[in-house]
Amino acid sequence: MALSPAQRKSVYLTIPAYDEGQVIRETLQPLLAAGYSVVVVDDGSSDDTYAQLAGLGLHRLRHPFNLGQGAALQTAVSYALGQGADYIVHFDADGQHDAAGIDDLLAPLLAGDADVVLGSRFLREADWLAVPRERRILLKLAVVVNGLLTGLWLSDAHNGARAFTREAASKIMLRENGFAHATEITQQIRQQRLRYIEHPTRIRYTDYSQFKGQKASNAVNILIDLLIRRFIR
Repeated sequence: MALSPAQRKSVYLTIPAYDEGQVIRETLQPLLAAGYSVVVVDDGSSDDTYAQLAGLGLHRLRHPFNLGQGAALQTAVSYALGQGADYIVHFDADGQHDAAGIDDLLAPLLAGDADVVLGSRFLREADWLAVPRERRILLKLAVVVNGLLTGLWLSDAHNGARAFTREAASKIMLRENGFAHATEITQQIRQQRLRYIEHPTRIRYTDYSQFKGQKASNAVNILIDLLIRRFIR
């Protein structure tokens, strides 16, 4: 499905970025060429990420210091809603996500079949075979943990490609500043009784994206953080 230029202008891609100066322009160029509205939040980068955004014709914001991916994503979404976005898409800055798949991710929203579309690497064989074996195991463990904590059982609990209607996005308020925001999103989808579906997505694993991505050891820290917050609230 291909969106019209007017439809794409109403779609705001919200992109948190931290020290992505090496790849950020390459990541953004196909998104801008396709005509989407793009919001990038530089989350206190120590490199030239913010400078790389100059002159690209997008919305660029900056945290004065690093707050975490969840915080940057919330800043981007709040800004996009303030700009009148009809649809919100979460998109990674490191080049892993496929720009060509955005229209398909949005299709169920435009058809009125869902309020939220969640990308999944485990619905098509070619997609899950592309996931490195160690990461595949970690992601499947994350599915179990996410399901137990939220009651929402997905095939891919930590895929950063997500699409929301304006109404759905306005009901999600992230308080988890770090990577634990992925579980918080699914928890709020269930609490807000939002209609959701999973949709196949292709992830490109490069040496750069794997180096920059979430480490296996960090999964323990995320779990501890989620459990602490669950029992002190």
